[in-house]
Amino acid sequence: MLTPRQQNAYHRARTLITGDRLAEAASMLVDMASPTGAEGPLARAVVDRLTGLGIDAQEQALDARQSNAFAILRGTGARASLMLYAPTDTVTSNSADEDTPWAAAELLPEMRAEAVVADGLISGLGAHNPKGHAACAMVAFEALAESDVVPSGDLMLGLGAGGMPTDARPGMRPDSGHGVGCAHMLRQGPKPDYAVIAKSGWSVSWEEVGLAWYEVNVAGAHSYVGSRHLLPYSNAIANAGKVVADLEEWFPIWTETHRSGLVAPQGVVSFIESGWRRMTAFTPAACRIRFDLRLSPRTSAEEADRAVDMQLQTIAARHGLDLSWRRLVTIPGTTTAPDNLIIRTAIEAWEHIEGRAHQPAPGMSGATDANILRAHGVPTARIGLPKVRRPDIDFQRGMNMASLDDMERLTRHLLYVAVAICCD
Repeated sequence: MLTPRQQNAYHRARTLITGDRLAEAASMLVDMASPTGAEGPLARAVVDRLTGLGIDAQEQALDARQSNAFAILRGTGARASLMLYAPTDTVTSNSADEDTPWAAAELLPEMRAEAVVADGLISGLGAHNPKGHAACAMVAFEALAESDVVPSGDLMLGLGAGGMPTDARPGMRPDSGHGVGCAHMLRQGPKPDYAVIAKSGWSVSWEEVGLAWYEVNVAGAHSYVGSRHLLPYSNAIANAGKVVADLEEWFPIWTETHRSGLVAPQGVVSFIESGWRRMTAFTPAACRIRFDLRLSPRTSAEEADRAVDMQLQTIAARHGLDLSWRRLVTIPGTTTAPDNLIIRTAIEAWEHIEGRAHQPAPGMSGATDANILRAHGVPTARIGLPKVRRPDIDFQRGMNMASLDDMERLTRHLLYVAVAICCD
């Protein structure tokens, strides 16, 4: 529990956390498009905002277009340091040419970098994930700084680029996703003793899945529709369809056999490529598919490789197919010990705000920069916003809509943890 001095510091800073302030901060972030690889303008705007408040803040550029925003409230050195962290990049881009028709048939209002605040909600591109979370971390940090509380340990704010599980967009540096901003921030230093990452889900989490991306090449025969009945026929696209169907049946089995702790790692086929757009009359000799297989912290990439190879061999034999595969990307799953100080403190903060015993959320399959923080030796807790619960809220709208009441609750949680870790 907070000491009397810590309680005083918490309540002084808490008065600066309001729904209006959170709406303003989130609107600022939402109104600036920051798809993966192009977060630089947003990072500079955040740095300008923080330095305008007298806070020590800096841009950390990865290249001319991609940057982190980093700030520090320096303590006396008598206590541990803490980073409040959130990513800033969105998985869709604010461009109809890039986002449609794969994310939606048209660029929906909530997919635009235009914040709308109404009825206690904020909507717009990334309003929930990740910008609602970034706004909460930023306002919690600002509130402590403006309260004139001098912490005993350094409090850091990290708003990182490249947090989405995505490869480079057209024209971007090849390694612009998968936590590159967070890794860059930790290399630049200073590295915190502890971290809290603000990311979806209103419960404290101490572990999460990693991921492995695989590419499968399925063979066929290049042919012509006019010769289908005259020559040996093997359509690579039709062959790949059999592989996709069988993999989709296998993924739930993978989930159940690797469910443990807080995680239930999932898998999806997400990409298919084959043929020539200009030659509808001809079949291709190959079809390429990609899938994401989530990894429990207790499953290595090599174990996943063996399972994938066995499954693909079985599928190939079942259908008489010629195929090959390779692993493209790997980020291991990670765990922070549940009895670690940061986890215990985050749970204490949750219980203080909720007035009841904490219940962890099992069955998680989302991977975040928490894996990057933990891989660099930083014990990390994850806590975030719940999704807005309405019948008309699907995945797309849920990513881009947040409740201001929920944002205020999360911000108070982050402030509580900051005071408990960094202040006497």
